[in-house]
Amino acid sequence: MDSIRLEPFGERHLDEVAAILDDRDVRRFTRIPDPPTADFARQWLDRYEAARRDGTREAFAALDGDGALLGLALAPDIDREERELELGYMTAPAARGRGAATRMLALLTEWAFTEAGALRARLVIDVANPASARVAERCGYVREGVMRSVYFKNGQRIDAGLWSRLPTDPDPDPRT
Repeated sequence: MDSIRLEPFGERHLDEVAAILDDRDVRRFTRIPDPPTADFARQWLDRYEAARRDGTREAFAALDGDGALLGLALAPDIDREERELELGYMTAPAARGRGAATRMLALLTEWAFTEAGALRARLVIDVANPASARVAERCGYVREGVMRSVYFKNGQRIDAGLWSRLPTDPDPDPRT
C-alpha cells in the first residue's frame, strides 16, 4: 500500500464516495448520518470546498497506483490560530485489511505537520472500533483517554477515545 497518494476531494470522487457512505461500518463508526440523505456526498463536498477556501477543513481522496479510491483522509476541524487539527479517515470496504488506512493516516499526519503547520493532531475514535485504534497506534498516536458519552447518533450516545500526536513525537516503528 506504499503507492497510495492523496489528492483534494473533488467532483470526480463523488460516485465512489457515495458508495463508501453506504457501508454499514462507515455509518456506524463516523459522524456520517445513518442513513445519509441521497445528496449527502454532494452536500459534504460543497461544505468541504467552502471550508477549504477559509482554511477550516480539508478533505483528500486516497487513491492507489491505478487511481482507484481507497477512502478519504479528512481534517474536519482546523484551528489555524491554535495550530491544532482533528484528523480522520474512512476506508472503502475493499481496501480494508491491507494497510490502506494506516498509510492514509500517515500521509494525512505528514500533511498536517508539514503543510498545515499543526503543532498537535488529534483523532476521535469510537471505543467500539478497535481496528481504528490499531491504525492510530501504528501511526504513532497516543491515547489520552476516553471521552464518555461524547456523541449522539441514532438515539444512542457513544464513548470515544481521544488520541494525539505531536510533530516532536518519535516516528512510529514501521514494523508495528
